[in-house]
Amino acid sequence: MICKSYDYFFTKFANRANLEIIFLLKSWPMNVKMIIEKTGREQSATSHNLKKLCDCNILKVEKRGRERFYSLNKETVLPILELVQKHIRKNCKGCKYA
Repeated sequence: MICKSYDYFFTKFANRANLEIIFLLKSWPMNVKMIIEKTGREQSATSHNLKKLCDCNILKVEKRGRERFYSLNKETVLPILELVQKHIRKNCKGCKYA
């Protein structure tokens, strides 16, 4: 039986736009404008994705003046990404990014 919270959490990683944002924020925090410039996606769609990622605490948001800066939750999400990368390298030899 699949728990709804697991389903909700992992669907965030199944979305290409979300993954692009997640990997962008591995290095340093960015505001919406910076994320849009890097991804080339529309502001409304990007803001929607950021909200969903923050709802699951995949991203953290910090208000600096009038701007919001988003960063990856390095305590819990970064270890998940590292584990997935380890799995891909070991088990997914045919993967494009392995």
